[in-house]
Amino acid sequence: MAKIFCVANQKGGVGKTTTTVNLAAGLAKVGQRVLMVDLDPQGNATMGSGVDKRAMALSVYDVLLESATVSEATIYAEPCGYHVLGANRELAGAEVELVELDRRDKRLKTALAAVDGDYDFVLIDCPPSLSMLTLNGLCAAHGVIVPMQCEYFALEGLTDLVNTIKQVHANLNRDLQIIGLLRVMFDPRITLQQQVSDQLKTHFGDKVFESVIPRNVRLAEAPSYGLPGVVFDPNARGSQAFVAFAQEMVERIKSM
Repeated sequence: MAKIFCVANQKGGVGKTTTTVNLAAGLAKVGQRVLMVDLDPQGNATMGSGVDKRAMALSVYDVLLESATVSEATIYAEPCGYHVLGANRELAGAEVELVELDRRDKRLKTALAAVDGDYDFVLIDCPPSLSMLTLNGLCAAHGVIVPMQCEYFALEGLTDLVNTIKQVHANLNRDLQIIGLLRVMFDPRITLQQQVSDQLKTHFGDKVFESVIPRNVRLAEAPSYGLPGVVFDPNARGSQAFVAFAQEMVERIKSM
């Protein structure tokens, strides 16, 4: 049975897509079968996995509107080692079209149930806003991975996200929980980041992942080559941190 995780944060620019594609590549590297679902109309996770969003015959848009199955719309990103259910600009239209449909918030969950035995992990890259697309991701998931920078405003955004997850848990998806908080773009030389990191550990305890993703130029360069950093430069500090995080995820779900 596949474990389905949303990578979500209502604050933009915190590295959600970087986290999704690199965790997917890291999990593939440690022998897991992975499907990466791009729920953001910008399609950055799709392009960052080496899939041309403009050339896709089918996308997550078709899956949400039930005109294609996940198996039909999925592409194998060979250099990355995982499958991609991609997104492009069409997906922005789904937001409006879904409003009038029945089961509008459970369509992704229903579609993923058909491929449950094909993968060990399904990672969903959510848009930064709380939209119908994000809601589909949260309703389909067993848990949420929250990438966050150790900065003051990130704590404010985290409060909003925790409240959203509580509401979805209470009303739509009883399985949903925060799996863990991942500290990203971390620079231990900055005192404030150390202080915020300590605050997170105090408040959230073992919900804070041991793995820390450092600020790393190679991770930032990788998307321009259409690859996750883990594949683009496996020896970079950021890439090695993501592989360590993937191993931590595998261990963590064993105890779930």
